[in-house]
Amino acid sequence: MSPKEPLSIYLHWPFCGAKCPYCDFNSHVRLSIDESRWVAALLRALTYWHEQTADREIVTIFWGGGTPSLLEPASVAMILDHIAKLWSVAPDCEITLEANPTTHEAARFADFRKVGINRLSLGVQSFEQPALDFLGRTYKVADAERALDHIASTFPRYSFDLIYALPSHDLAQWKPQLDYALTYVGEHLSLYQLTFEPGTRFYQALQTGRMTALDDETAADMFEYTVGRLVEKGLAQYEISNFASPGAEARHNMVYWQGGDWIGVGPGAHGRVGRGAERQAISNIRSPEKWLSSAETAGFGVETCEPVNLNEVAEELVLTGLRLSTGLDKATFERVSEQNIDQALDPGKRHTLIDAGLAWETPNGFGLNPDGLMLLDANIQFLLT
Repeated sequence: MSPKEPLSIYLHWPFCGAKCPYCDFNSHVRLSIDESRWVAALLRALTYWHEQTADREIVTIFWGGGTPSLLEPASVAMILDHIAKLWSVAPDCEITLEANPTTHEAARFADFRKVGINRLSLGVQSFEQPALDFLGRTYKVADAERALDHIASTFPRYSFDLIYALPSHDLAQWKPQLDYALTYVGEHLSLYQLTFEPGTRFYQALQTGRMTALDDETAADMFEYTVGRLVEKGLAQYEISNFASPGAEARHNMVYWQGGDWIGVGPGAHGRVGRGAERQAISNIRSPEKWLSSAETAGFGVETCEPVNLNEVAEELVLTGLRLSTGLDKATFERVSEQNIDQALDPGKRHTLIDAGLAWETPNGFGLNPDGLMLLDANIQFLLT
């Protein structure tokens, strides 16, 4: 019997206790939620997707948001049990839940572990109280420290996020905070430079002159120092913002970055399924209330599910694959996009970046080196235009 094709599931829980001023995710503050109604809708949507993908094996599950750790552990158990009844689930399936320090309780985290969550991702963002306040976080540094202690003793795998390059940051201030963060790191750490996304309060403040972004040179110095410091600690930069011990990479996110298949379930969730001309782009209804109504009546909550043309498939693979230190695997690129890399990326442009010391190429792959990753957006734009 041939092995089943792998499939991943992204579940979106759109509710948060507060909306952060930098966040452009599909997250919403609601004072009252009928959780049982939402769980029933998610079960219906999963059943719909099983009808389309019954012959696949689930290899990763990721619960994002919003703040999915606001869910009751019993609700998480119901959904995971439902997935296991519908599909074949790989014995080593990575099942990640995002959480905030405000939603941590030792017993609650232990219950999430008991119902099947085997990887937890905590949104710490900073170990400096002024930075937490600036970022709109509603907890204290001590809450994050306490939550990390509980997670480390509860989950076999865990990660946490930090945001740096704030307007007030400089390298001298960042160094001790990064060193302190490393005392809590297990096998994985995500580090994001602050960005100003349209539609956020921070973006409005930037546009009106009430806030100034950190200058590019200082941000670049912080990035370069961060990469070097984490490598010293045995955490390789496997993606531009993610660092891990060998073999501890976030497998679910690698599905996105390497052109794998995943279904998205929940308000605003996206997915990709299929190869080449058969690849489908899934987009769920963004409004929580409208998604819920659709899931209850139609059974899935999907807004669009349409083919991605071959050029778009190739472009998506470039956009995501060049974020990785391993770059684009040429065989995978050809299998997913039904094009070879020379059709998608002009060889002359590739060699221009190689000659500039920004990229590398082998018979099997092409990617950006550390200097090239520092100029990721500019290099991708150069290659694709």
